[in-house]
Amino acid sequence: MLPEFLVAETTVREAGTGPAMALDQRPGGTLVLTLGITRIIEQESIDLSIWGSADGTDWGTKPVVAFPQKFYCGTYQIILDLTDHPDVKFLRAKWAVNRWGKGDTKPVFTIYLFAQPMHTQLIAVGA
Repeated sequence: MLPEFLVAETTVREAGTGPAMALDQRPGGTLVLTLGITRIIEQESIDLSIWGSADGTDWGTKPVVAFPQKFYCGTYQIILDLTDHPDVKFLRAKWAVNRWGKGDTKPVFTIYLFAQPMHTQLIAVGA
């Protein structure tokens, strides 16, 4: 059921995968995905992608959408249009992290990922 967190706020230090989230019964649809990065250290990056599955077991070979690589704290949104993926009934996030430069080579990110349906609204303009 949406809206829902795909990834509740958590600290990640290595590559990982979030839990599977079941979508509503209707196939297709458009979602707004919000990635929040609330903690980061210098000289590191995170790549976060969204994977779809028809059965919650087979996640395919490529994501349905991916955020551009991120280096800074902030809130970022992308649109996920599932029209081209009518078989997708489950979503999950997958991330990879990287750190370079001096000091500890282990990355530190605190992130969350929220999914909500995109509602199209019409605005009536009076003459």
